[in-house]
Amino acid sequence: MRIGVVGSGFVGATAAYALVMRGIGREIVLVDVNKDRALAEADDIQHAVPFAHPLEIRHGDYEALRGARVVILAAGVNQKPGETRLQLLQRNADIFHAVVPRVLESAPDALLIVATNPVDVMTHLTARFAAERGVASSRVIGSGTTLDTARFRSLLGRHVGVDARHIHAYVVGEHGDSEVLTWSMVSVGGMPLEEFCRRRNLPCDETLRKTIDENVRRAAYTIIRGKGATYYGIGSALSRIVDVILRDQRSILTVCTPLKEVAGVKDVTVSLPHIVGGGGIVATFEPSLSGNETDQLGKSARIVAEAIGNLKK
Repeated sequence: MRIGVVGSGFVGATAAYALVMRGIGREIVLVDVNKDRALAEADDIQHAVPFAHPLEIRHGDYEALRGARVVILAAGVNQKPGETRLQLLQRNADIFHAVVPRVLESAPDALLIVATNPVDVMTHLTARFAAERGVASSRVIGSGTTLDTARFRSLLGRHVGVDARHIHAYVVGEHGDSEVLTWSMVSVGGMPLEEFCRRRNLPCDETLRKTIDENVRRAAYTIIRGKGATYYGIGSALSRIVDVILRDQRSILTVCTPLKEVAGVKDVTVSLPHIVGGGGIVATFEPSLSGNETDQLGKSARIVAEAIGNLKK
């Protein structure tokens, strides 16, 4: 039950820490071009093991990934001052062009979990590079809107006074500004949101929707402005995805993976509800959305498709 984490920055290291805290897997290997950073993070997290679960965590090179069931890809570079989003995309694409083959050379049977942003495009490229080695796209999964969905459910839970785990609500599309909150599908304990709020004498008007929508959509900006980066939420989301895979739980998660068509847009990678199991993506559901939500999903998919198309092949 070896898990690899390539990239030992905030996201990769926090994902490894979350895995240890939840007792997922048996051995975690951190790989980073900065070997001192990988060693330091591995040692620091290992010192937390006596307070959590008996896992082994260490650093290593790509060869140390041999036998890994899952490899989290959290490598990448940050945006430079004056650098465009497309230029950043191209630099991270170049990094993944080198990283993905090296991971699969050592761990050819591993499922790849992409965390590097913009995650939709990076997942699409990872699947393209992996396909060159005969790896099916169902084994390439991006974190997608897993975190956005958690934010949506958390805010809804706070409003209605219910454990967020008993709220069904999804965020689909791009993990970014064009993401779509599927208000038409929200239910609380199997009851439509509007009915639940009516019975509890709670507001469920356009003002509430706009507030929650803004807080979900702009959450990363607020966090980054306050502390420079987001990592606890996404680290926990990654640990959840890995747990689902290792236990073959067949959970429905809003991850992203290459799709033939979404809302009329062909060959694109955006998030939809997927059944995820031990072999990766088991099935995909394009949800029954309202007309406006369907239009928004199509717009979101076109934005991602354009970004993919603008990259150098």
